[in-house]
Amino acid sequence: MISLKSPITYVNGVTANRASLLLQEFGIRTCADLLHFFPFRYIDKTQFYKINQLQNSNADVQIVGKISNVKTVQQKRGSRLVATFTDETGTIELVWFKGVKWINDTLKPNVPYVVYGKLNIFNNTFSMPHPEMELLSEYKKKVQTAMQPVYPSTELLGKKNISNKVIRTLLQNLFIELDGNIHESLSGNFISQYGLMSKKEALLNIHFPKSQENLAKAQYRLKFEELFFIQLQLIRKKIIRKSKLKGYVFENIGDHFNTFYNNYLPFDLTNAQKRVLKEIRKDVATGIHMNRLLQGDVGSGKTIVALLTMLIAIDNGFQASLMAPTEILATQHFNALEELLKDAPINIALLTGSVKTKKRREIHQQLEDGTLHILIGTHALLEDKVIFKNLGIAIIDEQHRFGVAQRSKMWKKNELPPHVLVMTATPIPRTLAMSVYGDLDISVIDELPPGRKEVKTVHRFDSNRLAVFKFLKDEIAKGRQVYVVYPLIQESEAMDYKDLMDGYESISRDFPTPQYQISIVHGKMKPEDKEYEMQRFVKGETQIMVATTVIEVGVNVPNASVMVIESSERFGLSQLHQLRGRVGRGADQSYCVLLSDVKISDDAKTRLKTMVETSDGFKIAEVDLKLRGPGNIMGTQQSGVLNLKIADIVKDTSILVSARNAAIDILSDDANLSKPENNITLHTFTQLQKKSGLWANIS
Repeated sequence: MISLKSPITYVNGVTANRASLLLQEFGIRTCADLLHFFPFRYIDKTQFYKINQLQNSNADVQIVGKISNVKTVQQKRGSRLVATFTDETGTIELVWFKGVKWINDTLKPNVPYVVYGKLNIFNNTFSMPHPEMELLSEYKKKVQTAMQPVYPSTELLGKKNISNKVIRTLLQNLFIELDGNIHESLSGNFISQYGLMSKKEALLNIHFPKSQENLAKAQYRLKFEELFFIQLQLIRKKIIRKSKLKGYVFENIGDHFNTFYNNYLPFDLTNAQKRVLKEIRKDVATGIHMNRLLQGDVGSGKTIVALLTMLIAIDNGFQASLMAPTEILATQHFNALEELLKDAPINIALLTGSVKTKKRREIHQQLEDGTLHILIGTHALLEDKVIFKNLGIAIIDEQHRFGVAQRSKMWKKNELPPHVLVMTATPIPRTLAMSVYGDLDISVIDELPPGRKEVKTVHRFDSNRLAVFKFLKDEIAKGRQVYVVYPLIQESEAMDYKDLMDGYESISRDFPTPQYQISIVHGKMKPEDKEYEMQRFVKGETQIMVATTVIEVGVNVPNASVMVIESSERFGLSQLHQLRGRVGRGADQSYCVLLSDVKISDDAKTRLKTMVETSDGFKIAEVDLKLRGPGNIMGTQQSGVLNLKIADIVKDTSILVSARNAAIDILSDDANLSKPENNITLHTFTQLQKKSGLWANIS
């Protein structure tokens, strides 16, 4: 007997060739894969129309009637087939321009048909070109649905004649052959507690819904289940980590921390920073392994929190590391921390790809003998040669730029895994945080340091460029500095917007030397040339920095008060927000000018409007999530968590919250799902874990 584990070739109508194409295009290998290949929309055939009810609305309609006459009409090129189709109220024409002979041979006059298609009207007569047709007797025999599913397709499937109708037929055959052999995946008491449709009914109604109401119930059941098992995995991981995974105990708040906090802290901590620090101190003092995500907008003071956390580790005899995704950012962190710690007896080093061999050996030696307290760097920290004496805390900045396998290497540097603090300046919407980072504890720095003025943001079209340049000259005259950021380095034929080199020449003409000095920075420069240009800008030797997005997480120049983003319609919201965060770091009023072409897409309009209206990173992230979807934000494809088949975490927020609460409730009562009433849920969960192969301890 056919089962869900059977290859799809067991299904009537699936040839070896079709099976190969379905595997290649959609990864469909087994009957279970085919059963979970869901429609993305439905054609509502709940209503049959009489011919005298038809309106000139360009809508799809469905009629029952008979063919009373068929004729072939010659045209300039070939011929067309016209059939007169009648019911008891009137007549329309069915028309075919292709396959005329074959269709003519198959049509049966005076036999009831169900026809479906889009209406045309010509000379006050309705016609339906290339209708879907089925004998009424055949229509009544099938696993019938009033609402027709429409499945995803590809160009190749279309070429190979695997149409929507073919997929639909294969699924009808599968349901007939399974003959109800679909097992429940959630325990009975759970289904009744949350008012869910049965799995068998849900799968039948997602493919062949009898009504809108049945479809809604089926969608809810399948979305709820999908999100529930993800939440069960994440929350269970968190429980296991807190109960079984031991972490180093940092019980002392000692001299290093207290001396720095009392004597060298350059400003008072905000209440948000104090709250986050308290959460971290509580974590590391308990002997439980810390795995915490620290979210905070650009300029909210995450680095100081990270430093104070490292000082707690050092006070307890441990080393600390900070890993950043780019050399520029790692160097910035190193310079900032070295400056803050200049009067403290703490040894700090920088390890990146461009560190020379001699210096590298020195760092390796100091790490192993424990005389190096803090190591800051890039992926270079993950190399096997980098061995710590006792790494107590690993801090990872902008962690979504690191793959899961890379992050796992940090765990293997010690006998016990170091505490992990993950930092991001990309605010993560609540729904995404629940779905991707549901197993981490989350801290948010949600206030900016006092005295920070909000950056004024305006959108201007290219035609306003002269007025923008005059504004820049006025700001420079006040002693301020300006960033001008471009999306490209070299001209791309495919995109007709201004690239960096053109922009540099244009700005050089409008801001001539010796009155104005300009720096230029882009990703293709040698690191030493880039550093030289950046330093000129930092020291105030140049007033304008023309750059690509390398400065997104680049230098900190409090005197730079204007950010001009060229071709801003080409940037994502997250990038625009990060770029804007480069200004507004001093006491002066800062500005962000978004320049764009007049013709821009609706999405681009939404992005620019959002930037002008708010500087709240979380609001921006919510809009970004709606525009781009979860897969493209935070690089979540790599995590394997969001490979969703039916749920959408943007649209299905309420279902996500319900599913998370259900997972929390069931695990609070039965952490190992060992009670008899949870047997089925445990079995499904175990099977899913085997299949998904998610990493056990790294989010």
